Amino acid sequence: MARIIDGKRISAEERATIADEVAAFKAGNGYTPGLAVIIVGSDPASQVYVRNKRRACEEVGMYSEVIEMSEDTTQDELEARIASLANDPKIHGILVQLPLPKHLDEARVIAAVPPEKDVDAFSVENVG
Repeated sequence: MARIIDGKRISAEERATIADEVAAFKAGNGYTPGLAVIIVGSDPASQVYVRNKRRACEEVGMYSEVIEMSEDTTQDELEARIASLANDPKIHGILVQLPLPKHLDEARVIAAVPPEKDVDAFSVENVG
């Protein structure tokens, strides 16, 4: 017998639970958890994904920051922005949206994200 799963209902319930947990965290720790998402270029699918991440953070009461960088961003510029976010006390997680433009070294970018702020868990330390 087939069972129909109501994904929208389950998602709404999960977000409500997460919102309660975030509120309790904020009350107990005195700060709001923050996520920074870096997107380089204008890939349409990536734009949608990033927009949904921002919306999800806002819905559960988290701080969210989206950094949009141009297609011609250099490796050094991207790594400098990651370093800046790594030192930002409002940011507790960093996500670099993939894919990156072809001229950027994805492995170097992943390595630039500190393991303790690596939301995707792509760093060597987190994968291992």
